[in-house]
Amino acid sequence: MPAAARGAAALTLVGTLGGCSGAPSYVFFGAYFPAWMLFSLIGILAAIAVRILLVKTGLAETLPYQLFLCIAAGTIVASVVWLVSVGG
Repeated sequence: MPAAARGAAALTLVGTLGGCSGAPSYVFFGAYFPAWMLFSLIGILAAIAVRILLVKTGLAETLPYQLFLCIAAGTIVASVVWLVSVGG
């Protein structure tokens, strides 16, 4: 590998390490849990809630691609909660 390519690769790697200053975490029952685990759980619960809502309203029989709809709703809810609580 040429020296210029090695230098560019090293500079790229060093530039990406700047975001590793610390991951957001929450203390539950005396242990630290990464924030992404909490927000994933919130997204899963939101997807389940959307599925229940679709079945209760009768939309489950008319809407196609319900799995993708529930996954999208869970992802949107988890992302919004992440942005509001962590800030960005």
